[in-house]
Amino acid sequence: MALINDGSTFSLRTSRWIFDVFLNFKGEDTRHNILRLLYAALVQKGISTFKDDKVLERGKPIPSELYNAIEGSRFSVVIFSKNYASSSWCLDELTKIVECRQKMKGHTIFPVFFDVEPTEVRKQEGSFREAFTNHEEAFKEKVKIWRDALKEVANISGWVIPKGQESEYIEPIVEKILQTLSSIKQNEGLVGIESRVWEVYSELKIGLTDVRMIGIYGTGGIGKTTIARVVYDSFSNQFEASSFLHDVRETYERQGLVYLQKKLLSDILMERNIRFESEDAGVRLIKRRLCNKKVLLVFDDVNDRVQLHSLVGERRWYGPGSRIIITTRNQGLLMTLGVNEIYSPAEMSNDEALRLFSSTCFGSEHTPEGYKEMSKHVVSYARGHPLAIKVLGSHLVGGSIPAWKSCLDGLENNIPTELFQVFQISYDGLGETEKEIFLHMACFFNGEDRNRTVDILDTLELCPEIGLRILVDKSLLNLSLDKNSLWMHPLVQQMGREIVCRESPKWPPRRSRLWLPEDIDAVLNIGTKTTFKTTSIVLNLPVQKKVHWHPKAFLKIPNLQLLKIYNVQLQHGLTHFPNRLRFVEWNGYPSKSLPPNFEPGELVKLTMCHSNIELLWKGVKQLNNLKFIKLSHSRNLISTPDFSKAPWLKRIDFEGCTSLVEVHPSVGVLKRLTLLNLKDCTSLKSLPPKLEMKSLEILILSGCSKVKEIPEFLKDMERLRELHLNGTAIKYLPSSIEHLTGLTLLNLSHCENLVGLPRAVFRMEYLKEFYVFGCSKLGEE
Repeated sequence: MALINDGSTFSLRTSRWIFDVFLNFKGEDTRHNILRLLYAALVQKGISTFKDDKVLERGKPIPSELYNAIEGSRFSVVIFSKNYASSSWCLDELTKIVECRQKMKGHTIFPVFFDVEPTEVRKQEGSFREAFTNHEEAFKEKVKIWRDALKEVANISGWVIPKGQESEYIEPIVEKILQTLSSIKQNEGLVGIESRVWEVYSELKIGLTDVRMIGIYGTGGIGKTTIARVVYDSFSNQFEASSFLHDVRETYERQGLVYLQKKLLSDILMERNIRFESEDAGVRLIKRRLCNKKVLLVFDDVNDRVQLHSLVGERRWYGPGSRIIITTRNQGLLMTLGVNEIYSPAEMSNDEALRLFSSTCFGSEHTPEGYKEMSKHVVSYARGHPLAIKVLGSHLVGGSIPAWKSCLDGLENNIPTELFQVFQISYDGLGETEKEIFLHMACFFNGEDRNRTVDILDTLELCPEIGLRILVDKSLLNLSLDKNSLWMHPLVQQMGREIVCRESPKWPPRRSRLWLPEDIDAVLNIGTKTTFKTTSIVLNLPVQKKVHWHPKAFLKIPNLQLLKIYNVQLQHGLTHFPNRLRFVEWNGYPSKSLPPNFEPGELVKLTMCHSNIELLWKGVKQLNNLKFIKLSHSRNLISTPDFSKAPWLKRIDFEGCTSLVEVHPSVGVLKRLTLLNLKDCTSLKSLPPKLEMKSLEILILSGCSKVKEIPEFLKDMERLRELHLNGTAIKYLPSSIEHLTGLTLLNLSHCENLVGLPRAVFRMEYLKEFYVFGCSKLGEE
């Protein structure tokens, strides 16, 4: 695969190379030693190699077939030797080789310095100086071109081989060529790669002299490594030296950082026995040996700051024009490093995905008749994830249509092992709190509103703002474009749910989380004394369903903290609620009260809209953690509970509770309450005699048509911003309204009995919205 750039166009294409390697050498210096060994080793490994052994007369032009051989070779191995520069033939070949490299046709040069030092070639000293002195007369026009070509190639990292030690270096040379060749061949035929490589290439800005660092991040299997590899294989020939450190995370865990540092230096310097013992020594050597080199480096799958510090380092470690690419699942690492750009590969389009699947499964991008619809189903399941598409394609090779159907049916509940293992790497790298958040997202909240999800996770004391950011950084979670919702790739979600199912493959009650209706029924229908391990239950049915849960169903789930239920019609009342519950959301709760033995000391948020509750509980309950209670449109609710032992309560919402007659006096003295919503409580008559809620920001009594008097507002209520009294039966406002110095909105519309306003209203400095329309008696007194 080669990148073509003629200054106006850019494309990625597979080239039909004639040879893998072109050997450029001075025969009399090398034919009986290094050349013989190297050529034999290359041929033995199946590497197609061009070696011209003809002895030509001095001054004869190079035949066109030699130029064609150079242009048709992926690599050129240039063997510099003592008498190399004396051959105009060698120098003409070298000029052509450099020309191919400069045209970006994917041609890569590997220099070998046999019995000469790179500086001798670069500066044209010693035998090279003597040779050029002789050339000045005969080849005046070519000399400068030859000198420039020598300098350029001598600046590329290569192997320095002392005479007599040739056999020791043959293996690493062949190994390097074989690895590079294998990598390039793997890249051929990739689907949809061109546009993604182009995006990274455009950010590299090759040709500028600054040092640029580019990050490629995304979930496992999305194509980060493949993109980096194609970029590397296409452009490494434009640098003096290059290295692709594959799978840094795994290598770091198995062999340590010093091994990686030595591998990096070995690739760059073309030396085998690089010796140092400590990471610090490795850092010093990398900085010293690379600071003057123009290098292209790829650090693949970096997952730790230590790796950044001791491998990637800083821009000043590298010579002008160097380019560093880091692939990772953790965006936070790239932010820490301060990379120039971060690129996140997009999922494959449907067309690309289908072509990749067909290529993997059928050996052609064209799907055979009879398999087209099934192939579309497979691609739909993979949701544009390249690794998933290839894994599924490999599984289905040679299968009949019935076998395909069976496999697809199984995918609904069983993620393929290869994919599970890839995604689990990211999960295993999380802290315990982040793992809890991830499993909650996978089981319950994928695609949900971000703020609402944060609220729920906050009640569970999971530090969601930090944890969710870590999941986004590690590519396990995504923010929508408007940043209002959180979502994860379906395969990542399936992996998360599989982790929970594996806690107890055959017995749901032993799992930490339940979300499938059949599993929840299995747990709550059983009358048993066995204690279950479940901590979270979320059941959101699309339509209302009658269930026959056991009255003591929740008695055997003492550790339950999260309970969310929608569209469930209980046929029997419940006698127990777990005392460890922290979040309860049960729309349409069927009973007249909560179980009498429920002690909600850990409860943080209670939401029971459209419920049948008449009275939550009798007496006073210890509510040390309660912050939010919402019973809106619970039309049977008669009175509010005593909240005198709810010191942290912030929001009360009883909107539309049309049977509510009184609000307990304890509400009027809640110091941390910010919202009290009693809108459309049409039976409400009794309010606390005084309000001294210094944190209250919004008070809504709209539509409370039987409320005739407003409580007195005591001092320290300057935080109240909105006061909604529209549609009430009040005749006067209390003079204590003067204490509401921060009021910005006062709604008195349709207060048909209102006859006057205190002067304090007209002195309110911050009042911006004042509604009094529909007050027909205003001003009669």
